[in-house]
Amino acid sequence: MAVLTIELDPTTEQVLARLTADGRSATDVVREAIRLADRLRRLEQARADAERLGKDPDDLAEVRAIRRELGDPDAR
Repeated sequence: MAVLTIELDPTTEQVLARLTADGRSATDVVREAIRLADRLRRLEQARADAERLGKDPDDLAEVRAIRRELGDPDAR
């Protein structure tokens, strides 16, 4: 297990105080924040990938072909 030492600015100290006011430890709050940051980064990457694929002519052609094969009347 790694040990992390960080220096907090006053604003972050206030946020940490609010987040620990319910009795949670700073360690638990930081662990949760790291996991949330990771999840947000993965979601953003997935969104960017979907946007890129949604503009890729080869992928769009493949989607249209599959839709035609499935009998989708709106496939162009």
